[in-house]
Amino acid sequence: MVFTVLSVKAQTYQGNNRVAIVAGDSDKDIIRKAAGVTPSVRQLRWQQLELTAFFHFGVNTFTTKEWGDGTEDEKVFNPTNLDARQWIRTMKEAGFKQVILTTKHHDGFCLWPSKYTEHSVKNSPWKNGKGDVVKEVSDACHEYGLGFGVYLSPWDRNNPNYGLGQPYDEHFMNQLTELLTQYGKVDEVWFDGAYGMGKNDKKQEYNFDAWYAHIRKLQPEATIAIMGPDVRWVGTESGYGRETEWSVIPADDNMLKKIADNSQKDVAFAPVGDKTAEDLGSRKEILKAKGLVWYPAETDVSIREGWFWHAEQNDKIKSPEKLMDIYFSSVGRNSVLLLNVPPDNTGQINQNDIKILKQWTAQRRKIFANNLAKGAIVKTSSGKNGKAILDGIYKTNYIASAKDTTATIALTLKKAQTFDVLLLQENITIGQRIEKFVLEYKAGNKWKKATEGTTVGYKRLLRFNPVIAKEVRLRILSSRLNPTISEFGLYKR
Repeated sequence: MVFTVLSVKAQTYQGNNRVAIVAGDSDKDIIRKAAGVTPSVRQLRWQQLELTAFFHFGVNTFTTKEWGDGTEDEKVFNPTNLDARQWIRTMKEAGFKQVILTTKHHDGFCLWPSKYTEHSVKNSPWKNGKGDVVKEVSDACHEYGLGFGVYLSPWDRNNPNYGLGQPYDEHFMNQLTELLTQYGKVDEVWFDGAYGMGKNDKKQEYNFDAWYAHIRKLQPEATIAIMGPDVRWVGTESGYGRETEWSVIPADDNMLKKIADNSQKDVAFAPVGDKTAEDLGSRKEILKAKGLVWYPAETDVSIREGWFWHAEQNDKIKSPEKLMDIYFSSVGRNSVLLLNVPPDNTGQINQNDIKILKQWTAQRRKIFANNLAKGAIVKTSSGKNGKAILDGIYKTNYIASAKDTTATIALTLKKAQTFDVLLLQENITIGQRIEKFVLEYKAGNKWKKATEGTTVGYKRLLRFNPVIAKEVRLRILSSRLNPTISEFGLYKR
């Protein structure tokens, strides 16, 4: 399955990723506004990645812990054959477009020779203290053409100033600056919300707003996730997203204040409130909102039981079939999958993980190698450009007539085909609109349901019992304004 990736640099698309709801707006006005909210340039690029990788690597790789406490001897970090090019090559061959490295986890150990701590690779025996894992990974990403992202834990269990406010703020900002200025282009900065008490038994209040402004200044194209303004956490580390996933959700009061205070500026705000509820963007939710933002979901999961490599988990890796189910339930539910593949204590992706990745990749590519709908005759109930749904070009799309909030797209295949997977994509540069749809096939003189769904967004994948048919139709039953479809596909598992 090959789609042309929309080049955000080659055209003038800017996006309109927030809108205010004002007194006097009717329900119809609010729905119209919701349909017009679109991703920013950086959010669009991020969504089109589909598959990104996490590399959890550090002292925990050598201590068998998941969360270190910051008292580790730096000498425990000693990979015998670190090969970052092998990491990146492995993930590229598996179809991944970007990676994120845990440059510093909660233990405070830095994978680069930071000037602001002794708890780093500079005091390890690896390469006699002259090594820099961050540089090796970033260089490999740039060599292989993958996006490079950094995870920097706000919680630092080693630093004595954690919990003291301003002194730790300065320390964190110094380390963030090192990462954003010494390694070329950074495509994503990833924060989580983990925190605890410092050694002084005080809690550190994170200065997210200052961090975001700093990132925007030093790496303006970088996506900030998941405790950030560009991407939110889906709410579970299982790899499974919502069956109904809206990228347009109500803006909380904090967002609204930042938007108002920085009118017409690319404001970065720290989101507050629960963004993990099952229903975030339905009509019921947005009709009571004060504003709306494009705030898409990322779905993270580890290929192993833990996030860091542990020898005893070498036979506890998710099967190719499990990863396929996760793929359909993350990428296939309008999300981006962030799959953790932790390097082992030699400094390489373990062969057990590589074997699974290769099997999963082969299965995935086999399924999507041939769109069985290609070459079909397309007829639409209204609107224009129906043929665009089969052209393999994301930025071209069918759009129903302006007055319609429903539509029917009928396809007559070249011959009867057996299929059990439906692929749908909306052109999200226009907005996310579809609320409910059904796929039907003709059996004799009767139309029967193959599958149905709610939201589409950037990509929707649905599996169903195998169907043999020559005539199919997609009925869009409900939409915010006139619906669009960018791509339509039928496949056989």
